[in-house]
Amino acid sequence: METAVEQLLYKGTIIPAHPLAITEQKKLDEKRQRLLTRYYIASGVGGVAVGVHTTQFAIRHPEFNLLETVLRLAAEEIEAAKLDKPFIKVAGICGPTAQALSEARLALKYGYHLGLVSLGGLKDLSEDQLLDHVRQVAAVIPVFGFYLQPSVGGRIFSYRFWEQFVEIPGVKAIKTAPFNRYQTLDVVRAVACSSRKDDIALYTGNDDNIVADLLTTYRFNVNGRVVEKQYAGGLLGHWAVWTQKVAGLFSRVKACINDNYKGAGELLTEGIAVTDMNAAIFDPANAFRGSIAGIHEVLKRQGLLEGAWCLEDHEVLSPGQAEEITRVAAAYPHLTDDSFVKEFLSEDRNQKLLQHA
Repeated sequence: METAVEQLLYKGTIIPAHPLAITEQKKLDEKRQRLLTRYYIASGVGGVAVGVHTTQFAIRHPEFNLLETVLRLAAEEIEAAKLDKPFIKVAGICGPTAQALSEARLALKYGYHLGLVSLGGLKDLSEDQLLDHVRQVAAVIPVFGFYLQPSVGGRIFSYRFWEQFVEIPGVKAIKTAPFNRYQTLDVVRAVACSSRKDDIALYTGNDDNIVADLLTTYRFNVNGRVVEKQYAGGLLGHWAVWTQKVAGLFSRVKACINDNYKGAGELLTEGIAVTDMNAAIFDPANAFRGSIAGIHEVLKRQGLLEGAWCLEDHEVLSPGQAEEITRVAAAYPHLTDDSFVKEFLSEDRNQKLLQHA
């Protein structure tokens, strides 16, 4: 029998990738880290992903050693919110098998429901070895698969790899983020053709195609019968900013699907605006080098972060990126949530957090 969290996962929801709040001295800013979690909850999301790329993989470096802390802080704020509905906690898991298993156990310690397993940095392993790696992690915690684009550390996998990946019993969802239609199709087809097609939720991580992914029905002929598969939701770094407006857009996408795709054309047009905004934040013009700093810059301008600082010195805005963020915020004000954030920050409990924590 499915749990309430599993029901939400399969139904579909918004899962922002949680950023890291630090001081100029590269120390954790605990009060603003907690504030970010509160902001996402208040925005109406259905979960958060913590310890992932947007949280910065450097949190695992010995000089920072922040993985357990950020997992704990988010879990504490979610518990303190006393939500009357399910809320999905996803923990980022990476590294060689021993490290991944340790991180999976740590995630369980703080009540995380799924582990988003990154296969980046494991380029010396064959596809069969990587499948065994995932099987071992899935024996500890339910797995959220992750197809990461090569330009930020991922690799291209064969269709055969995904055929076997989706048959791993502990795989509950897959985030596709190759930023490529052919590679995205490999994953969707593998799921649709598998014995577990109804047991795996698809979540988009394709920041260049968010709305279109959510609206698209994939249809395949599988042994003489038609099988359809759709994206349930998204797990995105882009959704870490302007999140309250993300919730409204996601609701409109779901309503459109339920109303026989009435208004789909307008939503696809709006999806181009979302992609334009994402280009400013994620910095594809410079091979995504400014992606994390871009997220931080938006949150800083809104007052959610004190600065756009990152743990590693090379994580900074690219030349002209700040101007691009200014441009898209002015061009698409209906997709920004500045007024919501202002009201959120004025709430007594958040004022007290910032003043006294």
